Amino acid sequence: MNCHSIARSLVAVCLAFAGSAGARDFRSADVHPNDYPTVEAVRQMGKSLKEQSGGKLGVKVFASGALGAERDTIEQLKIGGLDMMRINAAVLNNIVPETMAVSMPFVFRNTEHMRKTLDGAVGEEILAAMSAQGMIGLAFYDSGARSVYTVKKPVKSLADLRGMKIRVQQSDLFVAMVEAMGANPTPMPYGEVYTALKTGIVDGAENNWPSYESSRHFEAARYYNVTEHSMVPEVLVFSKKVWDTLSKEEQALIRKTAKDSVPVMRKLWDERELKSRKTAESGGTQVVEIADKKAFADAMAPVYAKYANTPKLQDLVKRIRESVQ
Repeated sequence: MNCHSIARSLVAVCLAFAGSAGARDFRSADVHPNDYPTVEAVRQMGKSLKEQSGGKLGVKVFASGALGAERDTIEQLKIGGLDMMRINAAVLNNIVPETMAVSMPFVFRNTEHMRKTLDGAVGEEILAAMSAQGMIGLAFYDSGARSVYTVKKPVKSLADLRGMKIRVQQSDLFVAMVEAMGANPTPMPYGEVYTALKTGIVDGAENNWPSYESSRHFEAARYYNVTEHSMVPEVLVFSKKVWDTLSKEEQALIRKTAKDSVPVMRKLWDERELKSRKTAESGGTQVVEIADKKAFADAMAPVYAKYANTPKLQDLVKRIRESVQ
């Protein structure tokens, strides 16, 4: 953790003690902007928590990365300098190995399969595994399906991707995934992608509809190829250090209001996704459906061999694939 991160953590700890008397608003971090579905859902959770606790408990959301990047806020959460946060499961892969199972490519058949799996026994098991790492897993949120979008030509098969430079997150798993598709992965910060697409540094990128549209990537990459290769969920987590200071009744109420916020978030997400797709299409995006997604999924065998490489992960993946037939 750098000096700025340490300073933020110390300020947060001071705020925690300052606000400990009387009514308490838990501080929750999110890197997404104020109007993003995850931010709005946590705000709704806070409103419900306040109502159901008779005004004793609430949530204050710090959006747009106000408390630091996701990796920084993990450290704050662990020491109790931050109460809650929304984080992508992929960021937790090296901390909570079980999260790798829901981060694997094509592990979910569709959105319905993903949601039912995360609402069931597999989801609860992964949330419970976070406790050993100083985090209480409260609920899973959506992060949408990621697809490949390209500048010069559509992608209808794996052959079309061969040799293309595709921007990926700075993640070993995503690098391996794009390599398995036959493309050349180019790790790059999100903020640099628009210019890279415009200038030809990359031939394409991959992301969900809201990110593709809100970043204006559709102005540079007109072909949105519906590969839906990844549906890594978001996770709402609470500091175990803070959690252990709460009463059983308070803990139960936090769990309940967190779970109750999930359908709120999903409704907001579905609306946002539809709106983003319509905006992109009206701006000239061509949506390219993939006739044979199985070929893409089958190409991921080396990725599974490398990353789903323990009996525990292999069992979780098997149970995910066999669930909700």
